[in-house]
Parts: sequence; structure tokens; C-alpha cells
Amino acid sequence: MVIPSRLTEYIVAAMVIILAPGPSVLFVIARAISWGRKVAIFTVAGNVTGSFVLSVFVAIGLGPLLQRSELAYTAVQWGGGLYLMYLGVDAIKHRAIHAADMRNQGDSAPTVARSIRDGFWVGSLNPKAIVFYAAVLPQFIDRERGSVTAQLILLGAIFSTLAFISDGTWGLLAGTARQWLATDATRIEKLRAGGGSIMILLGVAVLISAIVSP
Repeated sequence: MVIPSRLTEYIVAAMVIILAPGPSVLFVIARAISWGRKVAIFTVAGNVTGSFVLSVFVAIGLGPLLQRSELAYTAVQWGGGLYLMYLGVDAIKHRAIHAADMRNQGDSAPTVARSIRDGFWVGSLNPKAIVFYAAVLPQFIDRERGSVTAQLILLGAIFSTLAFISDGTWGLLAGTARQWLATDATRIEKLRAGGGSIMILLGVAVLISAIVSP
């Protein structure tokens, strides 16, 4: 297994986008507010599993193409950077709606199996993760050192592991402070707006990288 030379930089970039409250984090927080820490942690377990499966599909589909084509590599960067910026703007624009949805998850707590299943689908269909795997992650591979697909899968596994730690922490904290979060929607709105701002900045960084890279 080839270890990409920019692994440390990759971990920093991964943590930036993981810590930004996107769809997965907000889903976990919503579950924690409604039903507590146990449901939140099982939701996280399903979420990161779905996210890793998504990373494998992206790696298998994009790996060979990125290894052969510089044009495809650049196109993925531009498309991903612009889409990250769109997701950030959308998060800020609709933060009030998202906050209301998070505080209205229903009265009946889901079972362990359902928590894992629901988390899996949110993780596997998370647009932020799709863009990260397709546009940001490829910047940290070494195309000349071996299988791009294998490197992408390795980086996807690292991302999922970091996400489990981070999202699990979000779930535990939100489950502990559930009453504090549930009683004031503006707190959740600020959280969503902050995450949107980070996604916009990350999108700009991806575009700058695409412009300055040789």
C-alpha cells in the first residue's frame, strides 16, 4: 500500500471539512437533541460506514481516470470547488429551515438497527462527502507512485475514522446539552451558518489550488 507523501496535510484538510457542520453532523445533532446520546452514537456508526462505502465507489470510478488524465483531474477540482461554495451558500441561506427540521424529529426513538440504517443512508448520500472524495481528496495522492485507486481508498478510510471520532463527539456533546440546544433555534442556526462559511472557504481554496497547480 502506497502512503501518499502529503498525508499530514490531508489529515488537516479532512478535519477542517469534518468539523464544519454539514448534513451528517446536523443529522447526528438532531438525533441527539431528540433522543439522546445512544441514538446519536449508533447513527454516527452507520453514517461513517456509508461514507466509507461512498469513498470506495468514488475511488473505483475516479481512480483510473485521474491517473490517466490531467484534464479530468483539473475538471474535478473546478467542479468540486464550485459545488462546495454552492453548498455553503445554501447552508447559510436556509439555516432557519434546517434548524427547524433538526428540532422536529418526531416522538418515537428509533431502534439501534434503524439508527444505523438511517445514518448509513445519510452518510452514503452526503453531498459534502461526495465533493470531498471527488475533488479535494485527489489533490493529496501521488499519481506517479502507484495505484491511485488504492491511495483514494486509504484516504477514504482515514477520513471515515476521523469522522467517527469527530461526529461521535458532536453527538455526545449535543446529547448532553440537548435541552440548551432545543430551547433556542438561533443557536442551531449559527452552527449551520458557521459550517456553510467553512464550506465556502474550502471551495475557494480548492479553486485556488486548481489555478496555481502546474
